[in-house]
Amino acid sequence: MSEVLLPTTVVGSYPQPDWLVDKELLSSGKVPRARMAAIWRVPEPFLEEAQDDATVVAIRDMERAGIDVITDGEIRRESYSNRFVTALDGIDQEPVIVTDLSGTERPVPHIVGPIRRTRGVEVRDMEFLRRNTEKMAKMTLPGPFTMAKTAKDDFYGDEDNVVMDLAAAINEEAHALVTAGADVIQLDEPWLRFDPDGAARIAVKAINRALDGLKVPTVIHLCFGYAAMVQRPKPSGYTFLPQLADTIADQISIESAQPNIDLGVLRELAPKKIILGVINLADPVPETAEQVADRIGRALGFIEAVRLIPGPDCGMKYLPRTTAFAKLRALTAGAAMAREKLH
Repeated sequence: MSEVLLPTTVVGSYPQPDWLVDKELLSSGKVPRARMAAIWRVPEPFLEEAQDDATVVAIRDMERAGIDVITDGEIRRESYSNRFVTALDGIDQEPVIVTDLSGTERPVPHIVGPIRRTRGVEVRDMEFLRRNTEKMAKMTLPGPFTMAKTAKDDFYGDEDNVVMDLAAAINEEAHALVTAGADVIQLDEPWLRFDPDGAARIAVKAINRALDGLKVPTVIHLCFGYAAMVQRPKPSGYTFLPQLADTIADQISIESAQPNIDLGVLRELAPKKIILGVINLADPVPETAEQVADRIGRALGFIEAVRLIPGPDCGMKYLPRTTAFAKLRALTAGAAMAREKLH
């Protein structure tokens, strides 16, 4: 990923400006699965230019904070997943209402035909990011298992077939993103933990299909959900994690700062590199460099420094921008402090 020891990265998202999105609407319910155009404050004829401007702001914040591997902040997305999945053939333009795990009715993508990628979805995003930074650049995509679990299938009748066709579509997009300049490709798979039996059956196969043939570092990100959306205590361990050692992904991204997971699991993920969450996004107070260095130091009791990549627990989308920037500054300062102790 980088020649720097303990290189820092972000998971994906960065706060969108208040002038661009309606934060109250965005944070009023669940993470959007279908499109949610109402969150955008800027009229459609001017929206792309506004999103470009906001993306430059996010890029510059990450650069100023000293992050080694940055993203575009996912500024153009209403959620981490809905923009990609709703752009695929086989997905109805009108969502369908389902009852989710919490008993809440919500709109989700509706699968009505064979899933195919017929155009680039995030390719322009990556081209824009590449033109606007010389830093190593990562682009994120929703994982096939998570997309299947957050959609309603009325065509296939077999979830595994849905997952594998989604994986094929992701693979096409990922290759196009590398051509556009991506240095790292990340798949977000938070739903692996909700159905560990299903994940055991198909997830490794699907992830390997999605990442097949890529010549850049690849990442699988798992989390327990955005801190702003999860009101209950987070688990202290993942139900599906050691199995990811069998994937072809080079790196596994997990959160640990907020849930305080047992870091012994890091031993089970060798020889993968680990993006370890050392920034707690539930705490509105930015960490100190010393706190971050301490969290990194504890992890180094279980993993070699050459395999550790410090980052936030999850995406920073729901934080105030000033808080997010301060936490990124603490991340880079803490990594530098930990790095110094290793010399």
